Amino acid sequence: MSTRLKTLSLNQFTLLTAIFYVVIYNIPLFQVVAKGIAKQSEVNWLFIGTMPLFLLFAFSFIFSLFSVKYLVKPFFIILTLASSGVFYAAWQYGIIFDYGMIVNVMQTNNAEAMTYLNWMSVLSFVITGVIPAYLMYRANIEYKPFFKELLHKVIFMIAMLIGIGLIAFVYYQNYVSFGRNNDQLKQNIIPTYFIGSIAKYVNLNYIEKPLPFTQIGTDAKIVSQANNDKPNLFVMVVGETARAMNYQYFGYHRDTNAYTKDLGMIPFMDTTSCGTATAVSVPCMFSKLDRANYDERHAKAQDTALDVLHHAGVKVYWLDNDSGCKGVCDRITHIEINTNSDPKLCNGEFCYDQVLVNKLKQVLSTLPEKNTNIVLHIIGSHGPTYYLRYPQSHRKFVPDCQKSDIQNCTHDELINTYDNTILYTDYILSEVVKLLQAEQPKFNTAMMYISDHGESLGESGMYLHGAPYAIAPKQQTHVPFLMWLPSQFAKANDINKQCIINEAKKGGYSQDNIFDTLLGTMHINSKDYTPKRDIFAACRTN
Repeated sequence: MSTRLKTLSLNQFTLLTAIFYVVIYNIPLFQVVAKGIAKQSEVNWLFIGTMPLFLLFAFSFIFSLFSVKYLVKPFFIILTLASSGVFYAAWQYGIIFDYGMIVNVMQTNNAEAMTYLNWMSVLSFVITGVIPAYLMYRANIEYKPFFKELLHKVIFMIAMLIGIGLIAFVYYQNYVSFGRNNDQLKQNIIPTYFIGSIAKYVNLNYIEKPLPFTQIGTDAKIVSQANNDKPNLFVMVVGETARAMNYQYFGYHRDTNAYTKDLGMIPFMDTTSCGTATAVSVPCMFSKLDRANYDERHAKAQDTALDVLHHAGVKVYWLDNDSGCKGVCDRITHIEINTNSDPKLCNGEFCYDQVLVNKLKQVLSTLPEKNTNIVLHIIGSHGPTYYLRYPQSHRKFVPDCQKSDIQNCTHDELINTYDNTILYTDYILSEVVKLLQAEQPKFNTAMMYISDHGESLGESGMYLHGAPYAIAPKQQTHVPFLMWLPSQFAKANDINKQCIINEAKKGGYSQDNIFDTLLGTMHINSKDYTPKRDIFAACRTN
């Protein structure tokens, strides 16, 4: 499409663009097709051969709608640059850009975004994005008079529809059957799926009128105090990108819980997340809405568990060393760690989670002696730069993956660096416990830890997280859930500790339990409190 090539008609430009999108950007789609073929005992290769042709006809028809003088070049240049980025993420990490992933992208800060920048991603963007966009810019398109151009466009689009119709007529049942058995196909089509997801995001966040905000739990009251007259101090640690299968507590062969294994932690088996990305899981776990009924728009328009605690008179804090609270802490005291606050623990873009422990120590030194709930949002195992989540002194499993293009590390290196993040998180939890033990003369103290979602580390060709929940692997949805429950806290709050241990072994928990469990820790009564979802309720002795 350069000036050295012959002049192109608008239809030729459209067709060449569609061919490029099918052949290059939809490599991830055809990888999914290949997996679907491998599962079949018999393969109709003529049907399979129509797939790229069907896609070409469909793209050509759709692209024709935007192939208009003055619009065609800027539209396709922008689309191509965006598609290039989506293609790389899908090709290298298996990421699907559904609505949840678009939310995740929009809420990612600059420091997080830079972790995905490496020589391979830049090279891919240049080859599949910048160069094609430049050729489009230099293309010499010859425009016919308006009505003649319109006639040619209509004929071209009719031809594409005929091609689509013929393929559908002959192979309709094959497409239906193959699509039903491989329901993630449409989610891998670039650019239509991610464009649809963006449109949904824009509609929900900028076009639809926000719902009126509704306060819940305004009737919340603390109905009983601890038996020893001490207030409760409950710390909840929200993990980042930790998957349960790499925790020794849940059967992992490595000693990734070396720091807390002697502290009497209670592991809750088989716990699932509300989503596969922080932008969904964090608001969902603090919402009264459960995963089955969770809706971002409605969740934003009502109070969270932390708000209800505040209504009841509990002192509530949110301390953050990750990507923010996603709206959960907007109406309570919240502190975000400055990434330049400690030269030993921060690099200007990220901080090790030790800085959060230091901040917690400061907060504890100023606490009034009243019921208090503190949430620590750690950076945990945030990828793909896992190696930046732990200091050199905690680099136990080696050789590890010291780069962001994790797909180019060996599997052992990748697992080693990820396990180092889990081990370092375990160290952070042990440090939190030490601080709480020091507060026991003044408070009844306890701690709960749960990760927001899990992570894929190359299983089935998938990396990172954010897969649509319906097809997400358990690596992304099964999360660690631990509790440090000292006998003092249990006795003072009429909790049968052995009962909790027994129930935890049974498993079957989820982030749906968090809202009511947080209220239950402070003996809060409200019409918005549901005892059956409070993990303490079944084990209370009074």
